[in-house]
Amino acid sequence: MHELSLAENIVQLIEDTALKQSFAQVTTVWLEIGQLACVEQESLRFYFDVVAQDSIARQARLEIIEIAGQALCKQCNQDILIATYHDACPHCGSYALQVTQGDGMRIKELEVK
Repeated sequence: MHELSLAENIVQLIEDTALKQSFAQVTTVWLEIGQLACVEQESLRFYFDVVAQDSIARQARLEIIEIAGQALCKQCNQDILIATYHDACPHCGSYALQVTQGDGMRIKELEVK
């Protein structure tokens, strides 16, 4: 259910940015979500539509760009793709991995009027 809070935060960031940059309507929001971010995309879409109803993003299309999980193996120093936090290095089998990408979420771009 944290997708509701995420949607509220996204809309608040859009509203704050609109005040600073003087735009009146958002038509598209491009959102990058990491594969490891534990965000249910369909729930986020639903809550975004609900939360955005009384905002300048009420007609906005939400485009989600999924970012692959990536980590550095501390054992063999290889960059690897991972699907979960509990993956092992495919090169050496080590679980000593440091996530380097795919664990966050950010607004990449807004299309505005």
